[in-house]
Amino acid sequence: MKTILLTGAAGFVGSHTAKLLLEQGNKVIGVDNMNDYYDVALKKHRVSHLLHENFIFKQIDIENKEALREIFSIYKVDAVINLAARAGVRYSMENPSIYMTTNAMGSLNILDLMREFGVKKFVLASTSSLYAGQEMPFLESLPVNEPISPYAATKKAAEVMAYTYHFLYKIDVSIVRYFTVYGPAGRPDMSIFRFIKWIDQGQAIELFGDGTQSRDFTFVSDIAHGTIAALKDVGYEIINLGGGTKPVVLKEVVSMIESVLGKRATLSQRPFHIADLKSTRADITKAKKILNWEPKVKLDEGIKATIDWYLENKEMCLSIKL
Repeated sequence: MKTILLTGAAGFVGSHTAKLLLEQGNKVIGVDNMNDYYDVALKKHRVSHLLHENFIFKQIDIENKEALREIFSIYKVDAVINLAARAGVRYSMENPSIYMTTNAMGSLNILDLMREFGVKKFVLASTSSLYAGQEMPFLESLPVNEPISPYAATKKAAEVMAYTYHFLYKIDVSIVRYFTVYGPAGRPDMSIFRFIKWIDQGQAIELFGDGTQSRDFTFVSDIAHGTIAALKDVGYEIINLGGGTKPVVLKEVVSMIESVLGKRATLSQRPFHIADLKSTRADITKAKKILNWEPKVKLDEGIKATIDWYLENKEMCLSIKL
């Protein structure tokens, strides 16, 4: 049994990762500040499914270094998976300061405590948003020095700081760049959750652009498996976790949801957002080679599972503001 400090444990990816870690026989110290970026009821719902003798939950903000130090003092942590972050490209333009303090300074707090307490393995969740302006498929070796949102810029800052601590203090670092994660209990600010709810309720879908933008959708259980696989010793590596196939345009996703729900969508088009990427596609060669990982869940299967969860938890989902 290993003891894993998992930040962002009440988050979308975090809760699925915690569940899988527990199933694999690990002890998980879950940390989350339970902020209200979106409805806290959804975060509580996720945590309620993590009741386990080897799961310890602490409501702590990673910006609070002293509170984190107490955890490192009490528990012998074998590795840290840092999934705590302020997410959302558009909101980062409205409140960039909190993205810097959480995504950059919060990561620095964790890395410095790992140095202090001799913890040698760090997994950091990063983002495909860093690849803006690069040619597809996106390779980890591409220069990502021109982020087009505060969100991406702060994730880049966390990546760079992780390298510094690897170089200076020999902390083994795996950086996993996620590509458009979706699935049950997903974030309500992301497209698939919103599309499902709007179509089911007969409300017009807010579509930024003409709907031909495409994404490398990746199911959350695949992301959780890849994140845990990244706990292996790699030195310092940046690894894409993405669908690994041809990107799917948003209008096709809408059609899939319509088919499962048996309802038609109406569209309300908005201007394409300046900080959005037109298309994303991951090269996952490194993930296959280093982590022996590749995605298993096809998009139609993942959308069906996500809609099933929505219907099972419809009362809560309807109460969540988008």
